[in-house]
Amino acid sequence: MQLTNQITATADQIKALIQDYPKDAPVAMVNILKFKEKTDQGNESGQDAFRRYFKNMQSLLAKAEAKVIWSGYVQNTVIGDDNNQPDMVAIVEYPSVQHFVDLAMSPEYQAVKNDREIALTYGGLLASKTTTKP
Repeated sequence: MQLTNQITATADQIKALIQDYPKDAPVAMVNILKFKEKTDQGNESGQDAFRRYFKNMQSLLAKAEAKVIWSGYVQNTVIGDDNNQPDMVAIVEYPSVQHFVDLAMSPEYQAVKNDREIALTYGGLLASKTTTKP
């Protein structure tokens, strides 16, 4: 797995998400995260900055009717490039893509997103639809 330095979605990625994802279906956002050893300011670890972001996100997630389904730290890569593994994976479920977009565009999110941006060398986000059949 090649992790790049992309931290935020492009306008084209958001446009495609809104266009392509079923309008009334819940969306599970799979976060694949790699922390900086130190933030650009150098005064804290990326993990510490992300913890602050995650704490500040709790009220925003509740307002968006979203919930953290699962989160955890990556321990080992079983298949793939173990020299470039992410540090954490988290799954957050939103009632719809519009709930996600509304949160991401809100002034409240804009006020806290900097902690996410300074924390990560990579912040992949996959919009996923729940299924019971592979």
